[in-house]
Amino acid sequence: MEQTDIPHTQLTGALRRQSVKKNVAAIHISGKLTLLQRKLSNVLLLNAYDALINKQKHQIDARTLCMMVGYNSNDMETLKQSLRSLAETVAEWDMLDADGKQEWGVSSLLSYAKLSGGVCEYAYSPALAEKLHDPKVFALINLNIQRRFTSGHALALYENCYRFVRTGSTGWWPLDLFRRLMGVEGSAYYESFKHLNAKVIKPAVAEVNKTSNIVLEPEFKKMGRQVAEVRFLIKENPQLAMLDIDDGEGLRQGMVYQRLLAVGVSDRLARQWITEHGETHVAEKLDYLGARKGIESPVRYLSAALRDDYKEEASKPAAPKVDPEVLAQAEAAREEAARMAALREAAKERQRGLRAARLERIRDLAADRSPTQRDADKRLFLSRLEDELERGEFRRAAWSAALLEHEMVEFWEEMLPGSFDDLTL
Repeated sequence: MEQTDIPHTQLTGALRRQSVKKNVAAIHISGKLTLLQRKLSNVLLLNAYDALINKQKHQIDARTLCMMVGYNSNDMETLKQSLRSLAETVAEWDMLDADGKQEWGVSSLLSYAKLSGGVCEYAYSPALAEKLHDPKVFALINLNIQRRFTSGHALALYENCYRFVRTGSTGWWPLDLFRRLMGVEGSAYYESFKHLNAKVIKPAVAEVNKTSNIVLEPEFKKMGRQVAEVRFLIKENPQLAMLDIDDGEGLRQGMVYQRLLAVGVSDRLARQWITEHGETHVAEKLDYLGARKGIESPVRYLSAALRDDYKEEASKPAAPKVDPEVLAQAEAAREEAARMAALREAAKERQRGLRAARLERIRDLAADRSPTQRDADKRLFLSRLEDELERGEFRRAAWSAALLEHEMVEFWEEMLPGSFDDLTL
């Protein structure tokens, strides 16, 4: 399935923010989460965040939830299975409390979830809700970024590294801790650093660097002849604009944002209003404000106009006056936005073309094998998939399973090295 951006205009309320603050306790999960389950937990937290402390139950439209996670909106069985897994997964935190004392605790990720009448209702335990809402330490997880990930290990690595972007490094993690963060603890296969590096670290780093707004570089520390610890050096991705990721800078380039600042609206409130109401609606209310005389508090009046949708009478259309210099700046901003949109679309088109070419190559490689080899290839590939949902997808679509493109490329590259060397962006 193509990992396109979330259609922002179709969302309402908290879901329009596109990003969620994830407390360190939520990011460090004790247990294994698949890619879909990790994405699902982020969307549920985003939807509930504002009311985590004062509401025991939260609701979200089930089809909207499916859409934001990135799978078929009619696939209720997959949603049920993912919700069941979240209710069975344990979150464990070990951190300093408000008094500086070490606090340890465990809780299921969801205390319950139910689907009824097309609505998903769910709840967190009070203790976990308190930790999830704690604003002191958090990572800002952009939901448009998370939809691009095709590997659960890569998304887990991104979540655990992104909060260190300002310090430039995660610090040294013992390998046992790293295995827990990646959800592979208890696996004899991943006790071997060779396997951990080849199957988890290298692919996850490659996908984070290709997919997200940060670039990672792993470093290893040995004890004797064995690798004992790992850390990740972190830089912001210079291709940020190409990924269509907006952390506020995009909004600040627009004329509507500049007009809001001119009447005294703060940076935070200006971006909030534009995000919640859209630039066109905010511009209409700015025009309405501009036609009024003797307004003592423009910000308060504009807030009421947005809230109550003030409108001009048909016989008295607003006649906003806009500084020519502001118009020129707006036109330049529009041209730059159009240029960047064209670059982003070209990059997306190249990525779609590369994915299609890789899938076609995979099908050709499989078709060239003998019938006996084809059966063996499928069994071997299935044995490498730990996620039952991914296994089901492969059984359904075989080598045409677009959701497994990354894993299939890795498999065939190991089987037939160099098979994809000619396929690059």
